[in-house]
Amino acid sequence: MKILAALGSCLVLIGAVTDPLSASERLTPASLFSDHAVFQQDQPVPVWGRGRPGAAVTISCRGQSVAAIAGADGRWKATLAPMPADASGADVVISTNPGESITLHDVVVGQVWLASGQSNMELPLSRAKDAATEIAAADLPLVRELRVERSPSDAPAETAPTSGWRVAGPATAGDFSAVGFFFARALAARLKVPVGIIHSSWGGTEIESWLAEPVLRRTRAWPGFEQRWQEELKTFPQRKAGYPALDEAWRRQEADWAATGKPITLPWPHPPVGPGTAYASGALFNGMILPVAPYAIRGFLWYQGESNVGRSGEYAELLSAMIRDWRKQWGGGDRPFYLVQLPNYSNGHPGGRDWAELREAQSRVLALPDVAMAATIDAGDANDLHPKDKRPVGERLALIAESQAYGLPGEWSGPVFQSATRDGAAMRVRFSRAAGLNIHGTATAFEVAGADRGFHSATALVDDRSVVVSSPEVAEPVAVRYAWTNAPAASLFNDAGLPAAPFRSDDW
Repeated sequence: MKILAALGSCLVLIGAVTDPLSASERLTPASLFSDHAVFQQDQPVPVWGRGRPGAAVTISCRGQSVAAIAGADGRWKATLAPMPADASGADVVISTNPGESITLHDVVVGQVWLASGQSNMELPLSRAKDAATEIAAADLPLVRELRVERSPSDAPAETAPTSGWRVAGPATAGDFSAVGFFFARALAARLKVPVGIIHSSWGGTEIESWLAEPVLRRTRAWPGFEQRWQEELKTFPQRKAGYPALDEAWRRQEADWAATGKPITLPWPHPPVGPGTAYASGALFNGMILPVAPYAIRGFLWYQGESNVGRSGEYAELLSAMIRDWRKQWGGGDRPFYLVQLPNYSNGHPGGRDWAELREAQSRVLALPDVAMAATIDAGDANDLHPKDKRPVGERLALIAESQAYGLPGEWSGPVFQSATRDGAAMRVRFSRAAGLNIHGTATAFEVAGADRGFHSATALVDDRSVVVSSPEVAEPVAVRYAWTNAPAASLFNDAGLPAAPFRSDDW
């Protein structure tokens, strides 16, 4: 006999008991579906998983009941109709006929964003600036995170291990991505709806790992990547065997540094690069991005690039290809993609240009529709690859989303370079988004050059929405640069307190 029973706002379909199921045939929703989940509002919401081949699967919640039939391989997927935002937790019941039922508790409807990248996206709130204060105050039932666990795969994976959805509170928030936390907190406060972050990142990884290999093969960067890969393979067995001891020694020194301040003298041992690692082409796309699709999301947040410094000539093409492919995985269209431009960092050479070149490569993807960038040139630490002040990073991403994705009023960008023209013995630099243009401090980070292409430090004076830049060493300037070094002293802001991104008028 079948019984139709009420459970909260939803329905459970309970079938007659049948023969015991094997582990592979048990009803199993994808790991993204757990208690405390956030469903994306105003979009169809796919729900999927595995079960007994041929079984009828029903998903019920908030007055809806949708069904699917598990295929010969046991896979099933059904799609809930779009729902309005709702912060009241409801049950989602996934059941089969015959015989199994799984209930997800406290599922809310709001905004969901996928946050990905490398270590500065991965850095947890517990390691961020003012961590103790921020964690103690994190009683935020509207803010939730699901972390995709580290799971590289040499082939496209169907599932990925996750932490399950967690509600931000003093006992949980310390493990959240700090950037994701500050983004979600700001957005939830402005929109008054739940905000969920699907956090999928891995420190030290290159963009090639996050890009599907077939897509990577079609880029001009593929031959160089393949050559580097073949070189790495030659030493992979030896490096794999020796890595645990090197890593343990480095971790001991790191612990001593944290406890006593004793300097770390050993170089950080880069994990070995080879098959089955996070550094294979497509390994993290296969294992940590593809299994997330097609979970309904509003858009993407991306903070990566440090590991590609030195190869900036490839980066714009790779990031553009990745954006297009990720959007394709989520059904096409121009789903918002917001990235963090790398902050100031000396990389051992504060006057070097390699970080400036990578920042420029990041900015080139802004030509794509619905792509925007949070400038953080003022928010880094010249001596720390992992700057601890992640609040401005997350909040600037939230400002972009509030304006660009949700149409809310407010400035979201710092001054944007428009043009530079000769003005006597100076260069006049014009900007958009420059209301209240101002220079902080005396170090302007401006440089000018003449026909000899030699750049010299320059003074800068604000004139309404333009800046007049000059140097006594350059009588006839033809080009200007701003913050065009690894670790510049950022100085140019608008009245919203947002910084100008680094730029140059030349292409030398």
